[in-house]
Amino acid sequence: MTFSLRPTYADTRTAELVDRLRDYLDGELADHEREHGITPATRLTRTDLEPVWRRSRELGFYGIHLPEEYGGQNLSHSQLAALKEEVGASGRVLAHSVLGDMGGPLRAGDILRHATAHQLDTYLLPLIRGERACCFSLTEADAGSDVRSMRTVAVRDGDGYRLTGHKVFSSAGPFADFAIVVARMAGTGEQEGEKPEFSAFLVDLDSPGCRVEEGATPMSGEHIESDIVLEDCHVPAANLLGEEGNGMRIALGRVTTNRLLHCPTVLGATRRALQLTLDRARTRQVSGKPLLMLQAIQHKFADMATDFYAARSMTYAALAALDEGREVPAEAFMCKLFVAESAFRILDEAVQIHGKEGLTQGNEIEYLFRKIRMFRVLTGTSEIQRNGIAKLLAFQH
Repeated sequence: MTFSLRPTYADTRTAELVDRLRDYLDGELADHEREHGITPATRLTRTDLEPVWRRSRELGFYGIHLPEEYGGQNLSHSQLAALKEEVGASGRVLAHSVLGDMGGPLRAGDILRHATAHQLDTYLLPLIRGERACCFSLTEADAGSDVRSMRTVAVRDGDGYRLTGHKVFSSAGPFADFAIVVARMAGTGEQEGEKPEFSAFLVDLDSPGCRVEEGATPMSGEHIESDIVLEDCHVPAANLLGEEGNGMRIALGRVTTNRLLHCPTVLGATRRALQLTLDRARTRQVSGKPLLMLQAIQHKFADMATDFYAARSMTYAALAALDEGREVPAEAFMCKLFVAESAFRILDEAVQIHGKEGLTQGNEIEYLFRKIRMFRVLTGTSEIQRNGIAKLLAFQH
C-alpha cells in the first residue's frame, strides 16, 4: 500500500466504485447540500435524509455491501472500507446516508441472518429499500463500556414481552421508525454470581409505552442522537430477534468486523484534514513566504503523514486478513486504538497549524477536531482496546 491523500486501487472493481462514489459525493450531493443550506450544525429531518437514501439506492450505493439477494453487490470488507473512507474524506454532511450508516442497512448490522420471514418483510427489506429507518439501542447512562450492566428489562407477558428502561445515544433515533433494543430478561442476573440473559427486540417507536426523546448533543454538534424511553412497552413475540437469551450475542456478534470498519471512515476524515491543512499551509503567508516553507511546519506534516500511513496500512492489512477468512480480534483492537489515537494527534496538529482559524466555529478543521476526538471514546474507549489487546496477548502460547 503506497501513501497518497487520494488513493488509487489496483483492484478494478474497487477503483470503479470509488470513482463513481467520489463523483456523487463531490458533485450531486455537494450541490444538494449547498442548495438546502445544510451544515454540520443543521438539525436534520427525515425530509432531509429520504432523498439521499432514495438517490443512493438508485445509484447502487445504499446497502451496496449486502448480498445480491438483498440488492447489494456482496462487497468484501476491504472494498466496503475503501468506500467508507471516501465517505469520511468527502466533507459532505449527508455522506453518512449514502451507504446506509444513518438508520439504514449498515446500521442494522448483522441482524439479517437472525431475522424471520415476517421480520424481513415488515422491517428489514423496507429498511434496505430506504422506505424505513432504524436505530440501535444498547447503551444506557450507566451501561456504556460495560453494556452487561444495563437496567432495561424484558418481562414475558402472554404472547409477547413488556420492556421497561431508558436507552441513550441511539444514533439515527430522530429519523427512525423502529429500534433494535437489547434488554435483560427479568429474573436473570439478579442474584450475586448469577449470569444475566439478554434478548434483542424490534420495537416500533410509535408503540404505546415507547417514547423518543431528544438525546444529548455530542461535542461534534450533530443532532442525530435520541433517548429511547420504554415504560411497560408491549412487544409482540414475533419481534424477538433470534432466540430468547441470545440478544447480546446478536448485538455484539460482528464486533471484530464492526470495530475494524469504523476505522476507514475516521481515516477518511483524517485524510481530509491533512489535505485542508496542507492547502492552508501552502497559501498562508508568514514573513513573506508560505507557512509550509518553515522547517518546523514541514516536520509536523512529516509526522502527521507518517502516522496516517501507518494507521491506514495496518487497517487495510487487517481487513485483507479478514477477507481471507482469518480471525483478527487482536488486530481489530490494535487498529481501533491506533487509528483513534493517531487521528487525534493529526487533528491536534492541524488545529495548531491553522492557528486562530482552527479554533473558530464554522471552520471545518475545528469541526473535524471535535468529531475525531469522539472516536477515542465511541465504539469502545482506547482503554478498552488496550484491555482487549493485553488479554489476548496473555493467552497466547
